[in-house]
Amino acid sequence: MKDPRSDSLFGASRRLEEAFFLEQDKLLIERLRAMKKMAETKEALAAVSTITNDAVLARLVELDIKPEIVAALAAVPLVEVAWADGKIDPAERKAVLAHAAGQGIAPGSIEHSLLERWLEHRPEPQLLQAWAAYIDGLCERLSVEERRLLRDELLRSTRGTAAASGGFLGLGRVSAREKAVLERLSGSFGV
Repeated sequence: MKDPRSDSLFGASRRLEEAFFLEQDKLLIERLRAMKKMAETKEALAAVSTITNDAVLARLVELDIKPEIVAALAAVPLVEVAWADGKIDPAERKAVLAHAAGQGIAPGSIEHSLLERWLEHRPEPQLLQAWAAYIDGLCERLSVEERRLLRDELLRSTRGTAAASGGFLGLGRVSAREKAVLERLSGSFGV
């Protein structure tokens, strides 16, 4: 005859095993969701920031940097370079708006409205100071290599704005004032 205690012991053991694997399944599902969210966030950050380096994007996700924050702040250096000569000409305006559109800043969005306002009326120096403070705080958390990559990607887009107007036959397209702004922006990364 079978001992009833062995059936209850076997049943309890089986329920414990099922509960263990159910908990493991939940953990795996949560990890999968987190990985999917991280990939989506990295894609969104890449789209608004022009950052293509996967390590830098992963680090921004770890730091909980939101794409909408980057979208608005990424435009500040472009605007600053465009205003370097004291006015914005149509080619610079077009370059800034084209860059913004390429980063997903759509007409009608808050970011686009801010950008339009900044292109019409030169922003107060505090805007660039706020951008510099943001970059400074971000750079505290990034390695030297990550800061260098972030700086290089930013400078690539701002140089395009600086070169959008001026010069003769392609020579001297970036003015001395624009070069000074580019140098100041570059120095914000501490590399």
